[in-house]
Amino acid sequence: MPTCLLVRHGHSSANGQGILAGRMPGIHLTEAGVEQAADLARRFAGISVARVVTSPLERCVETATPLAAAAGAPLTEEPDLLECAYGAWTGRPLAELSKEPLWGTVQDDPVSARFPDDDRYAAESLSEMAQRAMASVRRIDEQVREEHGDAALWVAVSHGDLVKAVLAEATGSGLARFQRYTADPASVSAVRFGARHTFLLAANVLAPDLSRFVPPPEGQPSADAVVGGGAGQGANGHHPQG
Repeated sequence: MPTCLLVRHGHSSANGQGILAGRMPGIHLTEAGVEQAADLARRFAGISVARVVTSPLERCVETATPLAAAAGAPLTEEPDLLECAYGAWTGRPLAELSKEPLWGTVQDDPVSARFPDDDRYAAESLSEMAQRAMASVRRIDEQVREEHGDAALWVAVSHGDLVKAVLAEATGSGLARFQRYTADPASVSAVRFGARHTFLLAANVLAPDLSRFVPPPEGQPSADAVVGGGAGQGANGHHPQG
């Protein structure tokens, strides 16, 4: 039962311009985003990470590269972690999009929301996005478990809506309520998928203390929930299992 850290890319030029970047090429981290990525990298130094996977888009690769280098972990690109295919919405100002009827559907009924087709950019529904993102994360999580064991830690660097969708599915609320979740630029969320339960360890944490997610050396993470809530992180920095 490895621990998956879901990282959203740092602040991008599209974030600064207030546009929906989607899969547009050439969207890079801003100066603030580069600083966020560097800060994350410093926090990963000395943390044992089995694998770092990233969306192939520039803003994610630019976030993941220093992180993987600091952790000494291999970095691979994962196409299924690509940004949602927003179709004809791609590249348009968010203030303009908020006035369209589809915006209300995205907010209130995301399960039925599908983005309009476009000659330049692919389009998909939010349901399709959530399904591919969740399938990708679960598939990689199982690979990490097989290769590195249940106590492994790995990182997925992706986009805001994908992180939110994975958190919503992982916690059982589903896509219908995924807008209740938040994934800020350079935020870290943590989940652990078990045979019986999926555990949400953290969500939308900025400047995280990553040592809290490192499994204790004396044992594997428990597959069950601790009745009564457990003791939390012990004084010795380890997580009690009973």
